[in-house]
Amino acid sequence: MIHLIVGNTGSGKTTYSTELKRKTNGVIFSIDKWNNALFLVDKKPNDGLEWFLERIERAEKVIMDLVEQLEDSKTDSILDLGLSKFEHREKFRKFAELNEIEVKTHFLDISRETRLSRVMKRNNEKGSTFEFEVSKENFDFMESWFEKPNEKELAGGIHLME
Repeated sequence: MIHLIVGNTGSGKTTYSTELKRKTNGVIFSIDKWNNALFLVDKKPNDGLEWFLERIERAEKVIMDLVEQLEDSKTDSILDLGLSKFEHREKFRKFAELNEIEVKTHFLDISRETRLSRVMKRNNEKGSTFEFEVSKENFDFMESWFEKPNEKELAGGIHLME
């Protein structure tokens, strides 16, 4: 099974994924961890959104290969990949359908105020879910970037609200 973990910045996707891992014995794919380990060291100050999106696309090709292997081993895949856009989520739903893998969407529907507070706290404390600092500017950008899942996407899934 593929678990699509959906929520805007600071909604608790990584924390939720860790809890889900304990319940399912699944494997977490966290794009923040991949970005931090593989790409951020090479980022130049003028590299923007397109720079990130291109690298995320490459990483996701590897992730999809690993998801197929895990499915063959009867191990759940927990995708903490941002999944901010309908099109991005749809890519994984189509991948799952093509490979006959069950999908469940988990939407963490948390208020802007709570999420901003969490992000600022994470930036300061640099605890277990910290991978890189999220500026207020980046947080505000994600407010306009994120597309809330529709009812059809959430059918059979989990919708957690604050």
